[in-house]
Amino acid sequence: MMNTRLPKVCFVLTGLYAAVRFSFYYPKLPATVASHFDGRGTANGWQSKDAFFVVFAGVSLLAALLGFGIPRLIEAMPMRLINLPNKEYWLAGEQRTASLTFLKAHFAWFGCALLLVIVFAFNYAVQSNLHPERAPDVAGLWFVLAGFAVFMIVSTIRLFQRFGRPPSKILSS
Repeated sequence: MMNTRLPKVCFVLTGLYAAVRFSFYYPKLPATVASHFDGRGTANGWQSKDAFFVVFAGVSLLAALLGFGIPRLIEAMPMRLINLPNKEYWLAGEQRTASLTFLKAHFAWFGCALLLVIVFAFNYAVQSNLHPERAPDVAGLWFVLAGFAVFMIVSTIRLFQRFGRPPSKILSS
């Protein structure tokens, strides 16, 4: 059985790390920062420093809502509104608690992974603005995105393995 304690701690620690790191760099950044980059790492969008950090806070909040709010929403929704394979089995009786616990942990890890991508991407932008003459290698950002894609594929497979069909003992009855 999975729980959400570890991903919650990871999420909070990542958020605290980002808050401390970016508050250190905030005063060092110019008033207008490069905030969007093409696939080669060339800046092609700019915004005010304040707007840049408002966006960072907003997408970080979105990661928290996706990671920790959606499972609570699923828990509160009537079963007919939930799109889950074999939901009559997985969301009924004693299976409901175990299924919701699994989904809470699944979404919590998703929120952590998403926050890590967000922090890495914003750090890339910050470092590119602080050191335009020697901006970080964009390959690192591509590796993080590839890692996130692998994470998403593996976690989707785990969801299908878990909920794709009820246990065989139920099918044979």
